[in-house]
Amino acid sequence: MSLKERLSADFKEALKTKDATRKNAVNMARAAIKQYEVDHREELDDEGVQEVIAKQVKMRKDALADFEKAGRTDLLDVYKAEIDILQSYLPEQLSEDEVRSIVTKAMEEAGIAPEKKNMGMIMKTVMPLVKGKADGGIVKKVVDSIINA
Repeated sequence: MSLKERLSADFKEALKTKDATRKNAVNMARAAIKQYEVDHREELDDEGVQEVIAKQVKMRKDALADFEKAGRTDLLDVYKAEIDILQSYLPEQLSEDEVRSIVTKAMEEAGIAPEKKNMGMIMKTVMPLVKGKADGGIVKKVVDSIINA
């Protein structure tokens, strides 16, 4: 079953069970996928669908800080639940230690010195290796810690 089919089945299940949070999260993800396909005139495969879902998760995580500042705990809880639901469609995320080992290995293989001026080169080398498996913010944090060590 493709990821789009799974989303569709989960949406129908959420409707049947009257799970409003799951229904909204899955429906918004499906809408974002459909919008991407219409805008780019291409059918997304599972990897493309995961990229769209990852963007949806990132948008919600970014909004969490704003809700916290505004004291909107009701929306905070809903968004956290939606993030958990959407992450179930993504591959297992790498831990910081796993990202650190990938970064150090990639730097060694590419012969890149751990210097501040090489930050962009390191990120450009590492991001394709962890695509979909690690958030760019975590990778940047790890690279910063290696450079500043």
